Amino acid sequence: QVQFVESGGGLVQAGGSLRLSCAASGSISSNYGMGWYRQATGKQREVVATIISGGSTNYADSVKGRFTISRDNAKNTVSLQMNSLKPEDTAVYYCNAAPFATVYWGQGTQVTVSS
Repeated sequence: QVQFVESGGGLVQAGGSLRLSCAASGSISSNYGMGWYRQATGKQREVVATIISGGSTNYADSVKGRFTISRDNAKNTVSLQMNSLKPEDTAVYYCNAAPFATVYWGQGTQVTVSS
């Protein structure tokens, strides 16, 4: 079993920045890829950004150039720096393994971007 604890969300004006953090614990290796996902009200959960064990990253087209994912293998944490936020970025953000998420989802952290 694994556990993910997300933090760092909040309310921000359009154009602002937030940094999300995720602490992973349990039966998950630092060799696993990790990702940030988000789910807006009434929409399906989607992948926002992923990072594999070698450090290669991938981003959804909607966040390229604005978001940056990083990880600290020693601490088993993954972060998401979000800049130039837009109202359409409003969602609950989750972290999980990637590209194949585990069945264990955390509570997520709410990001709300006002226009």
